[in-house]
Amino acid sequence: MVLRKYKALILSLFLMFSFVVPGFAQEKTQTRPGDGSVSQRLEVMRQKIETMRRSVGSAASVLKDEDKEKKSDKEDKNSAETPYKRLKNLEKEASNLQSEVNSLRGKVDRSEKYEVGDLDALETNVNEFQARVDTALLETASARANPVSDVGSPREKKKKKKFLGIFGGGTDEYEELIGTVTPGRDRVLFIEATKNVRKNNYDVGRLLFQNIITTYPDSPYLPMAKLASADSFYLEGSTSALIQAGAGYQEWLTFFPTHPLADRVLLKIAESQMRQIGLPDRDASSAKKAEQRLRALLQQYPNSILKNEANQRLEQVQDNLGLHNLYVANYYYKLSVDQKKGGLKGAQSRYREVLAKYPNFSFMDEVLFKLAVTYQIEEETDQAAKYFQQLVRDYPNSDYVEKAKEQLELIGASVPQANPERMKTLPPDKKSFFANFKNELFGIYPMTIDNDGVLMTDNFDKTKFELIDQVIENQGDINASQIPKSLTTIISQRQVEPQK
Repeated sequence: MVLRKYKALILSLFLMFSFVVPGFAQEKTQTRPGDGSVSQRLEVMRQKIETMRRSVGSAASVLKDEDKEKKSDKEDKNSAETPYKRLKNLEKEASNLQSEVNSLRGKVDRSEKYEVGDLDALETNVNEFQARVDTALLETASARANPVSDVGSPREKKKKKKFLGIFGGGTDEYEELIGTVTPGRDRVLFIEATKNVRKNNYDVGRLLFQNIITTYPDSPYLPMAKLASADSFYLEGSTSALIQAGAGYQEWLTFFPTHPLADRVLLKIAESQMRQIGLPDRDASSAKKAEQRLRALLQQYPNSILKNEANQRLEQVQDNLGLHNLYVANYYYKLSVDQKKGGLKGAQSRYREVLAKYPNFSFMDEVLFKLAVTYQIEEETDQAAKYFQQLVRDYPNSDYVEKAKEQLELIGASVPQANPERMKTLPPDKKSFFANFKNELFGIYPMTIDNDGVLMTDNFDKTKFELIDQVIENQGDINASQIPKSLTTIISQRQVEPQK
Protein backbone atom coordinates (compact mmCIF):
# COMPACT_ATOMS: atom_id res chain seq x y z
CA MET A 1 0.00 0.00 0.00
CA VAL A 2 2.84 2.37 0.91
CA LEU A 3 4.68 1.46 -2.30
CA ARG A 4 1.61 2.35 -4.32
CA LYS A 5 1.43 5.74 -2.66
CA TYR A 6 5.09 6.43 -3.42
CA LYS A 7 4.59 5.34 -7.01
CA ALA A 8 1.61 7.66 -7.33
CA LEU A 9 3.65 10.54 -5.89
CA ILE A 10 6.59 9.87 -8.20
CA LEU A 11 4.30 9.56 -11.20
CA SER A 12 2.68 12.89 -10.41
CA LEU A 13 6.12 14.52 -10.11
CA PHE A 14 7.16 12.94 -13.39
CA LEU A 15 4.09 14.31 -15.16
CA MET A 16 4.72 17.74 -13.68
CA PHE A 17 8.34 17.81 -14.90
CA SER A 18 7.36 16.40 -18.30
CA PHE A 19 5.73 19.77 -18.91
CA VAL A 20 8.52 21.81 -17.33
CA VAL A 21 11.67 20.17 -18.73
CA PRO A 22 10.76 20.39 -22.45
CA GLY A 23 10.67 24.16 -22.03
CA PHE A 24 14.36 24.12 -21.23
CA ALA A 25 15.04 21.92 -24.22
CA GLN A 26 13.09 24.30 -26.43
CA GLU A 27 15.14 27.28 -25.30
CA LYS A 28 18.35 25.42 -26.04
CA THR A 29 17.39 24.88 -29.64
CA GLN A 30 16.74 28.57 -30.21
CA THR A 31 20.38 29.38 -30.77
CA ARG A 32 22.37 31.19 -33.40
CA PRO A 33 26.08 31.01 -34.35
CA GLY A 34 27.40 30.82 -30.75
CA ASP A 35 27.33 27.58 -28.77
CA GLY A 36 24.67 27.09 -26.12
CA SER A 37 21.34 28.73 -25.39
CA VAL A 38 20.84 32.49 -25.40
CA SER A 39 21.32 32.66 -21.62
CA GLN A 40 24.48 30.57 -21.81
CA ARG A 41 25.95 32.73 -24.56
CA LEU A 42 25.30 35.84 -22.50
CA GLU A 43 26.94 34.23 -19.46
CA VAL A 44 30.01 33.37 -21.53
CA MET A 45 30.23 37.00 -22.66
CA ARG A 46 29.83 38.25 -19.11
CA GLN A 47 32.66 36.06 -17.85
CA LYS A 48 34.97 37.11 -20.68
CA ILE A 49 34.33 40.81 -20.14
CA GLU A 50 34.82 40.53 -16.37
CA THR A 51 38.19 38.82 -16.84
CA MET A 52 39.28 41.49 -19.34
CA ARG A 53 38.11 44.30 -17.10
CA ARG A 54 40.09 42.96 -14.17
CA SER A 55 43.18 42.41 -16.33
CA VAL A 56 43.34 45.95 -17.70
CA GLY A 57 42.38 47.40 -14.31
CA SER A 58 45.25 45.62 -12.57
CA ALA A 59 47.67 46.59 -15.34
CA ALA A 60 46.59 50.24 -15.14
CA SER A 61 46.98 50.32 -11.36
CA VAL A 62 50.78 50.09 -11.54
CA LEU A 63 50.94 52.98 -14.02
CA LYS A 64 48.75 55.35 -12.02
CA ASP A 65 51.55 57.12 -10.15
CA GLU A 66 53.53 57.61 -13.34
CA ASP A 67 50.51 59.22 -15.00
CA LYS A 68 50.10 61.62 -12.07
CA GLU A 69 53.73 62.68 -12.36
CA LYS A 70 53.23 63.54 -16.01
CA LYS A 71 50.19 65.61 -15.12
CA SER A 72 52.17 67.48 -12.46
CA ASP A 73 54.74 68.36 -15.12
CA LYS A 74 51.88 70.06 -17.01
CA GLU A 75 52.17 67.71 -19.98
CA ASP A 76 50.07 68.76 -22.96
CA LYS A 77 46.57 67.33 -22.54
CA ASN A 78 46.34 66.72 -26.31
CA SER A 79 49.52 64.60 -26.40
CA ALA A 80 49.52 60.97 -27.47
CA GLU A 81 47.57 58.57 -25.30
CA THR A 82 49.63 57.22 -22.41
CA PRO A 83 49.66 53.49 -21.54
CA TYR A 84 47.71 54.33 -18.39
CA LYS A 85 45.00 56.20 -20.30
CA ARG A 86 44.82 53.43 -22.88
CA LEU A 87 44.24 50.77 -20.25
CA LYS A 88 41.74 52.89 -18.30
CA ASN A 89 39.78 53.56 -21.49
CA LEU A 90 39.63 49.82 -22.11
CA GLU A 91 38.47 49.28 -18.54
CA LYS A 92 35.68 51.80 -19.10
CA GLU A 93 34.79 50.18 -22.41
CA ALA A 94 34.60 46.80 -20.67
CA SER A 95 32.12 48.25 -18.17
CA ASN A 96 30.01 49.62 -21.03
CA LEU A 97 30.03 46.25 -22.78
CA GLN A 98 29.06 44.59 -19.53
CA SER A 99 26.09 46.96 -19.25
CA GLU A 100 24.96 45.97 -22.75
CA VAL A 101 25.20 42.29 -21.85
CA ASN A 102 23.26 42.84 -18.62
CA SER A 103 20.60 44.83 -20.46
CA LEU A 104 20.06 42.08 -23.01
CA ARG A 105 20.13 39.47 -20.31
CA GLY A 106 17.42 41.34 -18.44
CA LYS A 107 15.20 41.21 -21.52
CA VAL A 108 15.77 37.47 -21.86
CA ASP A 109 15.04 36.85 -18.17
CA ARG A 110 11.85 38.91 -18.39
CA SER A 111 10.85 37.18 -21.64
CA GLU A 112 10.76 40.54 -23.40
CA LYS A 113 11.14 40.80 -27.15
CA TYR A 114 14.67 41.36 -28.47
CA GLU A 115 16.43 41.19 -31.82
CA VAL A 116 18.49 38.04 -32.32
CA GLY A 117 20.80 40.16 -34.47
CA ASP A 118 21.63 42.24 -31.38
CA LEU A 119 22.91 39.12 -29.63
CA ASP A 120 25.10 38.18 -32.59
CA ALA A 121 26.44 41.73 -32.88
CA LEU A 122 27.22 41.87 -29.17
CA GLU A 123 29.06 38.56 -29.39
CA THR A 124 31.13 39.92 -32.29
CA ASN A 125 31.91 43.10 -30.34
CA VAL A 126 33.10 41.10 -27.32
CA ASN A 127 35.41 38.98 -29.50
CA GLU A 128 36.83 42.07 -31.21
CA PHE A 129 37.29 43.74 -27.82
CA GLN A 130 39.17 40.66 -26.59
CA ALA A 131 41.68 41.09 -29.42
CA ARG A 132 42.21 44.78 -28.59
CA VAL A 133 42.67 44.04 -24.88
CA ASP A 134 45.26 41.34 -25.60
CA THR A 135 47.15 43.72 -27.89
CA ALA A 136 47.03 46.55 -25.36
CA LEU A 137 48.32 44.38 -22.51
CA LEU A 138 51.17 43.17 -24.69
CA GLU A 139 52.10 46.63 -25.95
CA THR A 140 51.99 48.25 -22.49
CA ALA A 141 54.13 45.51 -20.91
CA SER A 142 57.33 47.53 -21.40
CA ALA A 143 55.81 50.52 -19.58
CA ARG A 144 54.92 48.27 -16.66
CA ALA A 145 58.27 46.49 -16.61
CA ASN A 146 60.46 46.33 -13.56
CA PRO A 147 63.92 45.21 -14.75
CA VAL A 148 64.89 44.04 -11.28
CA SER A 149 63.47 40.62 -10.45
CA ASP A 150 61.78 40.33 -7.09
CA VAL A 151 61.11 36.61 -7.36
CA GLY A 152 61.61 35.02 -3.98
CA SER A 153 60.93 38.26 -2.13
CA PRO A 154 57.64 38.88 -0.28
CA ARG A 155 55.21 40.91 -2.39
CA GLU A 156 53.78 44.17 -1.19
CA LYS A 157 50.00 43.90 -0.93
CA LYS A 158 48.01 46.98 -1.76
CA LYS A 159 45.05 47.92 0.38
CA LYS A 160 41.63 47.58 -1.16
CA LYS A 161 39.48 50.69 -1.26
CA LYS A 162 36.33 50.71 0.82
CA PHE A 163 32.97 50.99 -0.84
CA LEU A 164 31.25 54.19 0.40
CA GLY A 165 33.88 54.25 3.16
CA ILE A 166 32.15 51.37 4.94
CA PHE A 167 32.42 48.05 3.14
CA GLY A 168 35.53 46.35 1.84
CA GLY A 169 39.06 46.94 2.99
CA GLY A 170 41.72 44.26 3.33
CA THR A 171 44.41 43.70 0.69
CA ASP A 172 44.37 42.95 -3.01
CA GLU A 173 46.81 40.08 -3.14
CA TYR A 174 47.12 39.90 -6.91
CA GLU A 175 46.87 43.50 -8.18
CA GLU A 176 50.61 44.15 -8.07
CA LEU A 177 51.42 40.61 -9.20
CA ILE A 178 49.34 41.07 -12.35
CA GLY A 179 50.16 44.72 -13.01
CA THR A 180 53.97 44.78 -12.85
CA VAL A 181 56.06 43.00 -15.47
CA THR A 182 59.14 41.46 -13.82
CA PRO A 183 61.68 38.82 -14.92
CA GLY A 184 60.69 35.43 -13.50
CA ARG A 185 57.19 36.65 -12.68
CA ASP A 186 55.62 34.23 -15.19
CA ARG A 187 56.62 31.26 -13.03
CA VAL A 188 55.15 32.87 -9.92
CA LEU A 189 51.93 33.61 -11.81
CA PHE A 190 51.71 30.01 -13.04
CA ILE A 191 52.18 28.57 -9.55
CA GLU A 192 49.69 30.99 -7.96
CA ALA A 193 47.16 30.30 -10.71
CA THR A 194 47.48 26.57 -10.18
CA LYS A 195 46.93 26.96 -6.43
CA ASN A 196 43.77 29.00 -7.00
CA VAL A 197 42.24 26.58 -9.50
CA ARG A 198 42.90 23.74 -7.06
CA LYS A 199 41.01 25.73 -4.43
CA ASN A 200 38.12 26.17 -6.91
CA ASN A 201 38.94 29.89 -7.26
CA TYR A 202 38.55 29.50 -11.00
CA ASP A 203 38.15 33.19 -11.89
CA VAL A 204 41.33 34.19 -10.06
CA GLY A 205 43.28 31.26 -11.50
CA ARG A 206 42.23 32.12 -15.04
CA LEU A 207 43.08 35.77 -14.51
CA LEU A 208 46.63 34.82 -13.50
CA PHE A 209 47.04 32.33 -16.37
CA GLN A 210 45.70 34.95 -18.79
CA ASN A 211 48.25 37.46 -17.53
CA ILE A 212 51.06 35.13 -18.61
CA ILE A 213 49.48 34.82 -22.06
CA THR A 214 48.96 38.54 -22.63
CA THR A 215 52.06 39.96 -20.91
CA TYR A 216 54.84 37.38 -21.26
CA PRO A 217 54.76 36.33 -24.97
CA ASP A 218 58.20 34.67 -24.73
CA SER A 219 57.43 32.77 -21.54
CA PRO A 220 58.12 29.02 -21.60
CA TYR A 221 54.94 28.70 -19.50
CA LEU A 222 52.68 30.27 -22.15
CA PRO A 223 51.52 27.05 -23.93
CA MET A 224 50.73 25.33 -20.63
CA ALA A 225 49.06 28.50 -19.28
CA LYS A 226 46.66 28.35 -22.23
CA LEU A 227 45.99 24.68 -21.59
CA ALA A 228 45.58 25.13 -17.83
CA SER A 229 43.14 27.99 -18.43
CA ALA A 230 40.99 25.68 -20.57
CA ASP A 231 41.29 23.05 -17.82
CA SER A 232 39.94 25.53 -15.27
CA PHE A 233 36.74 25.93 -17.31
CA TYR A 234 36.42 22.16 -17.71
CA LEU A 235 36.86 21.58 -13.98
CA GLU A 236 34.33 24.31 -13.16
CA GLY A 237 31.81 22.29 -15.15
CA SER A 238 28.84 24.65 -15.67
CA THR A 239 27.38 24.67 -19.18
CA SER A 240 28.81 28.12 -19.98
CA ALA A 241 32.19 27.01 -18.58
CA LEU A 242 32.15 23.84 -20.69
CA ILE A 243 31.48 25.92 -23.80
CA GLN A 244 34.55 28.01 -23.01
CA ALA A 245 36.57 24.90 -22.13
CA GLY A 246 35.88 23.43 -25.56
CA ALA A 247 36.84 26.71 -27.26
CA GLY A 248 40.01 26.99 -25.14
CA TYR A 249 41.10 23.43 -25.87
CA GLN A 250 40.41 23.93 -29.58
CA GLU A 251 42.47 27.13 -29.67
CA TRP A 252 45.35 25.36 -27.93
CA LEU A 253 45.15 22.43 -30.36
CA THR A 254 45.25 24.81 -33.33
CA PHE A 255 48.59 26.18 -32.12
CA PHE A 256 50.10 22.91 -30.84
CA PRO A 257 48.70 20.03 -32.96
CA THR A 258 51.84 17.88 -32.61
CA HIS A 259 52.36 18.31 -28.87
CA PRO A 260 52.52 15.01 -26.90
CA LEU A 261 49.31 16.05 -25.09
CA ALA A 262 47.37 16.80 -28.29
CA ASP A 263 45.35 13.56 -28.29
CA ARG A 264 44.29 14.17 -24.67
CA VAL A 265 43.24 17.71 -25.51
CA LEU A 266 41.12 16.48 -28.42
CA LEU A 267 39.47 13.95 -26.10
CA LYS A 268 38.70 16.80 -23.67
CA ILE A 269 37.04 18.77 -26.48
CA ALA A 270 34.82 15.74 -27.10
CA GLU A 271 34.10 15.30 -23.39
CA SER A 272 33.27 19.02 -23.07
CA GLN A 273 30.48 18.32 -25.57
CA MET A 274 29.53 14.99 -23.97
CA ARG A 275 28.90 16.70 -20.64
CA GLN A 276 26.32 18.88 -22.42
CA ILE A 277 24.45 15.96 -24.01
CA GLY A 278 20.89 15.56 -22.80
CA LEU A 279 18.33 12.80 -23.28
CA PRO A 280 17.93 11.43 -26.82
CA ASP A 281 14.60 13.21 -27.32
CA ARG A 282 16.30 16.60 -26.86
CA ASP A 283 18.58 18.69 -29.05
CA ALA A 284 21.26 16.45 -30.63
CA SER A 285 23.79 19.15 -31.58
CA SER A 286 26.18 18.45 -28.66
CA ALA A 287 26.13 14.72 -29.39
CA LYS A 288 26.93 15.35 -33.07
CA LYS A 289 29.86 17.60 -32.16
CA ALA A 290 31.17 15.04 -29.67
CA GLU A 291 30.96 12.33 -32.34
CA GLN A 292 32.94 14.49 -34.78
CA ARG A 293 35.69 15.09 -32.21
CA LEU A 294 35.96 11.43 -31.25
CA ARG A 295 36.16 10.39 -34.89
CA ALA A 296 38.85 13.02 -35.43
CA LEU A 297 40.83 11.65 -32.49
CA LEU A 298 40.74 8.12 -33.91
CA GLN A 299 41.68 9.31 -37.40
CA GLN A 300 44.38 11.84 -36.51
CA TYR A 301 46.00 9.83 -33.71
CA PRO A 302 45.50 6.16 -34.73
CA ASN A 303 48.27 4.97 -32.40
CA SER A 304 47.10 6.95 -29.38
CA ILE A 305 47.00 5.17 -26.03
CA LEU A 306 43.53 6.72 -25.68
CA LYS A 307 42.13 4.65 -28.57
CA ASN A 308 40.08 2.29 -26.36
CA GLU A 309 38.64 5.18 -24.35
CA ALA A 310 37.77 7.07 -27.54
CA ASN A 311 36.01 4.03 -29.03
CA GLN A 312 34.04 3.46 -25.82
CA ARG A 313 32.87 7.07 -25.75
CA LEU A 314 32.08 7.02 -29.47
CA GLU A 315 29.77 4.02 -29.02
CA GLN A 316 27.94 5.77 -26.18
CA VAL A 317 27.56 9.02 -28.13
CA GLN A 318 26.36 7.12 -31.18
CA ASP A 319 23.84 5.27 -29.03
CA ASN A 320 22.46 8.65 -28.00
CA LEU A 321 22.29 9.77 -31.63
CA GLY A 322 20.83 6.44 -32.68
CA LEU A 323 18.10 6.74 -30.06
CA HIS A 324 17.39 10.28 -31.25
CA ASN A 325 16.76 8.96 -34.77
CA LEU A 326 14.89 5.93 -33.45
CA TYR A 327 12.44 8.12 -31.52
CA VAL A 328 11.76 10.21 -34.61
CA ALA A 329 11.42 7.09 -36.75
CA ASN A 330 9.05 5.49 -34.25
CA TYR A 331 6.86 8.60 -34.35
CA TYR A 332 6.45 8.22 -38.11
CA TYR A 333 6.10 4.45 -37.69
CA LYS A 334 3.16 4.81 -35.32
CA LEU A 335 1.66 7.48 -37.53
CA SER A 336 1.75 5.24 -40.60
CA VAL A 337 1.49 1.67 -39.26
CA ASP A 338 -0.82 2.14 -36.27
CA GLN A 339 -2.83 5.22 -37.30
CA LYS A 340 -2.72 4.74 -41.12
CA LYS A 341 -1.95 8.46 -41.63
CA GLY A 342 1.16 8.24 -43.79
CA GLY A 343 4.75 8.94 -42.86
CA LEU A 344 6.12 5.55 -43.93
CA LYS A 345 8.97 7.04 -45.95
CA GLY A 346 9.96 9.25 -43.02
CA ALA A 347 10.24 6.19 -40.79
CA GLN A 348 12.25 4.27 -43.40
CA SER A 349 14.65 7.18 -43.87
CA ARG A 350 15.44 7.43 -40.17
CA TYR A 351 15.78 3.66 -39.68
CA ARG A 352 18.16 3.40 -42.64
CA GLU A 353 20.21 6.32 -41.27
CA VAL A 354 20.71 4.42 -38.02
CA LEU A 355 21.77 1.30 -39.97
CA ALA A 356 24.27 3.27 -42.05
CA LYS A 357 25.77 5.51 -39.37
CA TYR A 358 25.62 3.55 -36.13
CA PRO A 359 26.44 -0.15 -36.79
CA ASN A 360 26.97 -0.86 -33.06
CA PHE A 361 23.67 0.71 -31.97
CA SER A 362 22.31 -1.07 -28.89
CA PHE A 363 18.72 -1.19 -30.17
CA MET A 364 19.53 -2.27 -33.72
CA ASP A 365 17.16 -5.26 -33.43
CA GLU A 366 14.20 -2.90 -33.07
CA VAL A 367 15.44 -0.85 -36.02
CA LEU A 368 15.71 -3.94 -38.24
CA PHE A 369 12.29 -5.30 -37.27
CA LYS A 370 10.40 -2.05 -37.81
CA LEU A 371 12.26 -1.23 -41.02
CA ALA A 372 11.29 -4.66 -42.34
CA VAL A 373 7.65 -4.03 -41.42
CA THR A 374 7.59 -0.77 -43.39
CA TYR A 375 8.75 -2.63 -46.50
CA GLN A 376 6.19 -5.35 -45.83
CA ILE A 377 3.43 -2.73 -45.87
CA GLU A 378 4.76 -1.47 -49.20
CA GLU A 379 4.73 -5.11 -50.42
CA GLU A 380 8.48 -5.04 -51.05
CA THR A 381 8.90 -8.54 -49.68
CA ASP A 382 12.53 -8.98 -50.77
CA GLN A 383 13.59 -5.94 -48.76
CA ALA A 384 11.44 -6.95 -45.81
CA ALA A 385 12.91 -10.48 -45.82
CA LYS A 386 16.44 -9.07 -45.98
CA TYR A 387 16.03 -7.14 -42.72
CA PHE A 388 14.04 -9.87 -40.92
CA GLN A 389 16.82 -12.33 -41.79
CA GLN A 390 19.54 -9.96 -40.58
CA LEU A 391 17.67 -9.64 -37.29
CA VAL A 392 17.35 -13.43 -36.81
CA ARG A 393 20.96 -14.04 -37.80
CA ASP A 394 22.73 -11.25 -35.84
CA TYR A 395 20.45 -10.72 -32.82
CA PRO A 396 19.41 -14.23 -31.72
CA ASN A 397 18.57 -13.10 -28.17
CA SER A 398 16.30 -10.23 -29.24
CA ASP A 399 12.67 -10.04 -28.17
CA TYR A 400 11.83 -9.45 -31.85
CA VAL A 401 13.32 -12.74 -33.15
CA GLU A 402 10.21 -14.89 -32.88
CA LYS A 403 8.08 -12.25 -34.58
CA ALA A 404 10.65 -11.95 -37.34
CA LYS A 405 10.66 -15.71 -37.89
CA GLU A 406 6.84 -15.70 -38.14
CA GLN A 407 6.95 -12.97 -40.78
CA LEU A 408 9.63 -14.79 -42.77
CA GLU A 409 7.44 -17.91 -42.84
CA LEU A 410 4.44 -15.83 -43.97
CA ILE A 411 6.53 -14.28 -46.74
CA GLY A 412 7.88 -17.70 -47.71
CA ALA A 413 11.50 -16.70 -47.16
CA SER A 414 14.13 -18.86 -45.52
CA VAL A 415 14.81 -18.54 -41.80
CA PRO A 416 18.59 -18.34 -41.29
CA GLN A 417 20.58 -19.92 -38.49
CA ALA A 418 21.91 -17.63 -35.77
CA ASN A 419 25.47 -16.44 -36.22
CA PRO A 420 27.52 -18.39 -33.61
CA GLU A 421 29.68 -15.31 -33.02
CA ARG A 422 26.58 -13.34 -32.05
CA MET A 423 25.12 -15.82 -29.58
CA LYS A 424 26.46 -13.83 -26.61
CA THR A 425 25.02 -10.54 -27.88
CA LEU A 426 22.37 -9.59 -25.35
CA PRO A 427 19.77 -6.81 -25.43
CA PRO A 428 20.60 -3.72 -23.31
CA ASP A 429 19.74 -3.97 -19.63
CA LYS A 430 16.37 -2.49 -18.86
CA LYS A 431 16.62 0.45 -16.46
CA SER A 432 14.51 0.48 -13.34
CA PHE A 433 11.58 2.83 -12.92
CA PHE A 434 13.57 4.98 -10.50
CA ALA A 435 16.61 5.16 -12.81
CA ASN A 436 14.40 6.24 -15.71
CA PHE A 437 12.64 8.76 -13.52
CA LYS A 438 15.93 10.29 -12.34
CA ASN A 439 17.28 10.50 -15.89
CA GLU A 440 14.08 12.12 -17.14
CA LEU A 441 13.93 14.52 -14.22
CA PHE A 442 17.49 15.80 -14.57
CA GLY A 443 17.89 15.27 -18.31
CA ILE A 444 20.79 12.86 -17.74
CA TYR A 445 22.06 10.41 -20.35
CA PRO A 446 24.57 8.07 -18.64
CA MET A 447 28.01 8.17 -20.27
CA THR A 448 31.63 7.41 -19.40
CA ILE A 449 33.33 10.78 -18.95
CA ASP A 450 36.59 11.67 -17.21
CA ASN A 451 35.92 14.78 -15.14
CA ASP A 452 39.62 15.56 -14.67
CA GLY A 453 41.33 18.10 -16.90
CA VAL A 454 44.43 17.44 -18.98
CA LEU A 455 46.85 18.88 -16.43
CA MET A 456 44.82 19.01 -13.20
CA THR A 457 42.43 16.70 -11.39
CA ASP A 458 38.90 17.60 -10.41
CA ASN A 459 39.46 16.78 -6.74
CA PHE A 460 42.96 17.88 -5.84
CA ASP A 461 44.85 15.48 -3.59
CA LYS A 462 48.03 16.80 -1.97
CA THR A 463 49.53 13.32 -2.00
CA LYS A 464 49.35 13.11 -5.82
CA PHE A 465 51.92 14.49 -8.26
CA GLU A 466 50.02 15.75 -11.34
CA LEU A 467 51.00 16.71 -14.86
CA ILE A 468 50.87 20.40 -13.97
CA ASP A 469 53.33 19.76 -11.13
CA GLN A 470 55.70 18.26 -13.69
CA VAL A 471 55.26 21.34 -15.87
CA ILE A 472 56.30 23.54 -12.95
CA GLU A 473 59.25 21.30 -12.17
CA ASN A 474 60.32 21.38 -15.84
CA GLN A 475 60.16 25.19 -15.95
CA GLY A 476 57.24 25.33 -18.35
CA ASP A 477 56.57 22.18 -20.41
CA ILE A 478 56.39 18.42 -20.26
CA ASN A 479 58.16 15.66 -22.18
CA ALA A 480 56.44 12.74 -23.89
CA SER A 481 58.31 10.31 -21.64
CA GLN A 482 56.79 11.97 -18.55
CA ILE A 483 53.18 11.50 -19.68
CA PRO A 484 51.47 8.40 -18.19
CA LYS A 485 50.64 5.59 -20.59
CA SER A 486 47.00 5.74 -19.58
CA LEU A 487 44.15 8.23 -19.32
CA THR A 488 45.13 10.03 -16.13
CA THR A 489 46.54 13.38 -15.04
CA ILE A 490 48.33 11.82 -12.08
CA ILE A 491 51.97 10.90 -12.59
CA SER A 492 52.83 9.46 -9.20
CA GLN A 493 52.48 9.72 -5.46
CA ARG A 494 54.38 12.57 -3.87
CA GLN A 495 57.42 11.68 -1.84
CA VAL A 496 56.61 11.98 1.85
CA GLU A 497 59.38 13.75 3.74
CA PRO A 498 60.62 11.72 6.72
CA GLN A 499 59.86 13.19 10.11
CA LYS A 500 62.84 14.57 12.00
